[in-house]
Amino acid sequence: MHLQEVFLSHSHHDRAFVLPLVDILRRHGIPLWYSGTDIIPAQQWHDEIGAALQRCDWFMIVLSPDALQSLWVKRELHYALQQERLANNIIPLLYQDCEYGKLSWTLAGYQMVDFTQSFENGCRDLLRVWGLGFKSE
Repeated sequence: MHLQEVFLSHSHHDRAFVLPLVDILRRHGIPLWYSGTDIIPAQQWHDEIGAALQRCDWFMIVLSPDALQSLWVKRELHYALQQERLANNIIPLLYQDCEYGKLSWTLAGYQMVDFTQSFENGCRDLLRVWGLGFKSE
């Protein structure tokens, strides 16, 4: 399975979940665009997000009540859903139970990776998308 770069869409309020996830994905060799480390201060951050969305060949979205309230998460998802090249490469991550259909009714049609019961099991399931096994610390 081809993997160039994964765009990570999330609410900044979900950092406690996102930071360990980013660490695990990077330790497993997943090329990841994450705003917390890939936007350099003094850059036009909205332009950086746009460039990354255009470049990345996978789109991963962290779903939570905070994500539902985020204008940027909504914008990023709507962009991704319009891209034919991403049609089979959108991965919703259920971090916290929420009415994610409010972001887009189409999300229900994607295979959800569930992190609500176990972070480690969620990581195992996510890495399987790319044929990788989970290696603990």
